Amino acid sequence: MTANVMKPITPIMIHPHLILKNGDGLSHGCSTGNILVLLKVRSKARIALTNKPVKPSRNRAVYWPYMLYTGKGDGGTTTAFGCDQQRISKSSELPEALGALDELNAFLGFTKVRAGEDTYFVDLLREVQETLFIIQAEVAGADKKITETSVKRLEELTNGIEKEIPPLKGFSIAGGTELSALLDVSRTLARRAERRLIAVAEAGTHEVSPEVKAYMNRLSSLFFALARLANHKAGVTEENPRY
Repeated sequence: MTANVMKPITPIMIHPHLILKNGDGLSHGCSTGNILVLLKVRSKARIALTNKPVKPSRNRAVYWPYMLYTGKGDGGTTTAFGCDQQRISKSSELPEALGALDELNAFLGFTKVRAGEDTYFVDLLREVQETLFIIQAEVAGADKKITETSVKRLEELTNGIEKEIPPLKGFSIAGGTELSALLDVSRTLARRAERRLIAVAEAGTHEVSPEVKAYMNRLSSLFFALARLANHKAGVTEENPRY
């Protein structure tokens, strides 16, 4: 049990939410850095450090130290989710897709804050952020998936917004209100993330489910509708290009 254990150390900065006991949470994935292991030996607790994959058991709890960096990506490579993964370039299709999803999610956080006290926009953007986290996990290889229900939800939202805003007469110039402009940027970021995900699917390195493809396609449409709704609610008339 202790073959891969190095000398005992004093635990420093253990994040309480990363405590795994009795096998919980290790059915998928593994650690990519050093792990603190609490061993129960003859009814006494012993703390040790290992850099090998370790599964929790009745007499063994595993703790991931709370670290903001490992240095393993300094050479420009990274790994996907799970154990025994080959290191891949950070510029390859999968990291590009995950990065685009992360960028979109982060920008939605900014947009959500700028929405102020408008709970409709705030709650809706938060809902999308939650779904994007599931998509990131799914694409990375975790046991998380979105369903057709998520796609239908976006369709219902978009259809509902279209009933509130004036009929579309052509392309519109982004702007009007700040919130509308931010939602238009969100739309373009969603389209870029969608393109990156399609590149992953076409490369064949990781599966991108039909539900993820459909969700990302609907998402940019939702943001377009929301951008128009923000201007409409503020009483701002849309501007069309003059070409």
